[in-house]
Amino acid sequence: MSNFVDYVKIHCKSGHGGAGSAHLRREKYIPKGGPDGGDGGRGGHIIMKGNANEWTLLPLRYTRHVKAERGENGGKNQLTGAYGADVYIEVPVGTIAKNEEGEIIGEILEDGQEIILMHGGKGGLGNEHFKSSTNQTPRYAQPGLPGEEGYIVFELKILADVGLVGFPNAGKSTLLASVSAAKPKIANYAFTTLTPNLGIVDYRNYKSFVMADIPGIIEGAAEGKGLGHRFLRHIERNSILLFLIPADSEDHFNEFKILENELKEYNPELLDKDFIISISKSDLLDDELKKEIAAEFPENKQPLFFSGVTGEGLMELKDAIWKQLHG
Repeated sequence: MSNFVDYVKIHCKSGHGGAGSAHLRREKYIPKGGPDGGDGGRGGHIIMKGNANEWTLLPLRYTRHVKAERGENGGKNQLTGAYGADVYIEVPVGTIAKNEEGEIIGEILEDGQEIILMHGGKGGLGNEHFKSSTNQTPRYAQPGLPGEEGYIVFELKILADVGLVGFPNAGKSTLLASVSAAKPKIANYAFTTLTPNLGIVDYRNYKSFVMADIPGIIEGAAEGKGLGHRFLRHIERNSILLFLIPADSEDHFNEFKILENELKEYNPELLDKDFIISISKSDLLDDELKKEIAAEFPENKQPLFFSGVTGEGLMELKDAIWKQLHG
């Protein structure tokens, strides 16, 4: 089983609020002491917290239920009961939490960020709050309120500077392996990459950027064919997109248009991102063939040629990516 998990559903229940106290003050030298009960403590929250050291939802894979503590009841001397302990669910940066209806509760965009998913029940009021001129010794208090309960869906969308977009066998894994320390599985068959891989790419003067190898698109992916939405949602969170068209493609520009259309069908806003078009496996081409392929593309969409095997054009490709990111 892969170590990358990007979807988890967990039943969560925040803590019940503690009940208020109906205690009456009774001391030897204080007759008619009156109401003296404290408020109940709040029930524990369920909180999602960002952790930059996590990159997958795998630790939550077998978590079925999460339950926070109940708040303590109020005490005498108007003492408020202790709050129930909050429960923290640590998730990678880029995680979105949704309720059962699919509505987004919140998303984690930075390390240490906290979002309350389910609020603990409010503690009940003690009898001190209910005294009046006509009822100076109320012998009742308010019970605590129940906490929230339901299912929370966690979805992880990979955060990267540049996401690789292409059909299976376009050379994405080879490129990532050649420019970073990542070791994606590489083989000559469709869908070698079944889960996203991240790599830190070293650049000039000790700079770097993050590249994501995302599973290959097939035509119809936006309708759920192949790996469908599972990988398309990761593309949403990349700053720029790098389209990879293999040199041995039968129609390079048409292949780019198919990829572009799949992104448009899934989310038209993806086409607003900056992108770079590249021709991978260019070690298979001579200069004349490169000119013929470049002529297939419009002047404003000229491709860059590179080879992850020989290293040809990799520095120029990194320069273009850096310029797009910081230009």
